[in-house]
Amino acid sequence: MTFASVRFPTDDVPGLVAFYEQALGITAQWANDQFAELVTSRGTIAISATALTDRFAAASVAPRSNAGLMLEFLVDDVDADRDRIAELAGGLVMEPTTLPWGNRSMLFRDPDGTLINFFTPVTPEAAARFGGR
Repeated sequence: MTFASVRFPTDDVPGLVAFYEQALGITAQWANDQFAELVTSRGTIAISATALTDRFAAASVAPRSNAGLMLEFLVDDVDADRDRIAELAGGLVMEPTTLPWGNRSMLFRDPDGTLINFFTPVTPEAAARFGGR
């Protein structure tokens, strides 16, 4: 089995896509005006209109209800991204902080409230978990 993607239903597809394009520095691939994908080296973030899912599985998704989900992105330098992300997200949930397991992380939310972690391994042990990065 191979992980393929995570999908976020939303009532504002263009707004959420624009946020992720700016945060990740990648351009979305649009299938139509209700569905776009942001393809990373390890998986895909799909963003679709709530109405699209409702057409096939009515009331099966609830936008803005991802309280138990955290997306995590390995970045080159959390501190270098801090100001850009704080402005884009309208603030941070957690300032860049070095955590006990050796990652330097910052937390912020996307416009629909999903928690996002940008992190950089800063100890040799943490770097080893990510291929020496």
